[in-house]
Amino acid sequence: MSFNVIFFGPPAAGKGTQAKIIETKYGLKQLSTGDMLRAQIAEGTTLGKQAKEIMDAGKLVSDEIVIGMIADNMEKNPQAKGFIFDGFPRTNTQAQALDTMLKERGEKINLVLELQVDDEALLERIKKRAIEEGRSDDTVDAMKVRLEQYRDYSAVVLPYYQAQEAVITIDGMRPVEEVTMQVEAILADDIAA
Repeated sequence: MSFNVIFFGPPAAGKGTQAKIIETKYGLKQLSTGDMLRAQIAEGTTLGKQAKEIMDAGKLVSDEIVIGMIADNMEKNPQAKGFIFDGFPRTNTQAQALDTMLKERGEKINLVLELQVDDEALLERIKKRAIEEGRSDDTVDAMKVRLEQYRDYSAVVLPYYQAQEAVITIDGMRPVEEVTMQVEAILADDIAA
């Protein structure tokens, strides 16, 4: 049975950074909906063109598109010891669909790590990331829309996982290395259990 983790937190909280750091160490495969969508955009696919327009406006891509991409990527990585879900799920419908998909595979979500970061720090991070990575969806206006959307969906999705006693909160304001130490301490205990 594999070990499946959700990284939960607002945009620019460090979910992708932490997921990439632990991916190799634990043999888990990161599934970032944002990265998958950006890959489609870079390839110029029809899906990519539709997604770019939606993302540039700071909006969320439809459940059907996201769930299809997740299922496809899981099938393409049968060697993974588990998956790190980064930026997914964002609705109870997605959470339930993920649970159903995993149950069909004899799996479940083992842990939800919630990275908490103050809004001011998030806006500074997004400005820096826009310069360093050249991401067209990283603007202050788009970020404000995405933060508002995050608050809306986190108010619904986090309680879904809290009811399963799967959520652990991480202080995302600390330096990257310290956040990684917190994450690894939790994973080492849980993966070993």
